[in-house]
Amino acid sequence: MISLRDAKHGIVIPTLRLLPPEMNTPSAVNGVAGIGNVETGYRTRQQVGGPALGFWQMEPATHADCWSRFIVYRPELLRAFATIVGHAGAPSPQLMLTNDRYACAMARVKLFRAPEPLPDADDALGWSRYWRDWYNSPLGAGTVERALPLFAAAIGA
Repeated sequence: MISLRDAKHGIVIPTLRLLPPEMNTPSAVNGVAGIGNVETGYRTRQQVGGPALGFWQMEPATHADCWSRFIVYRPELLRAFATIVGHAGAPSPQLMLTNDRYACAMARVKLFRAPEPLPDADDALGWSRYWRDWYNSPLGAGTVERALPLFAAAIGA
């Protein structure tokens, strides 16, 4: 377990700096920090009774899709991931349990692939909706109302 502030400043900001510049924006920092806060509160890396992994709760199937349909076609991302994990090629999704920067970078890739632009950096309501629609699922159990104060906290951290 780590604090939201430590996650944002010790994991999210340094990780996004390793990614291509268009992936490292103030909005992305606040959104990725907020998603970790909503998904796990930075308290657990393994979903209880489910397959999701890491603070950002990515499922292995999503991990595989990000690699096979996106990352492998982007040399800048391949280099960034080689730096983050210490070798070239797609690691096992299990690495998201032990390498927080890797899990963070994978969450950012998932967001980057969404068809809608990111909300403004300080828009907690916009981020709550974006998370529901593009990261979690509009059909999932997560709600905008529950996410809103958690995104607001991430923005202020």
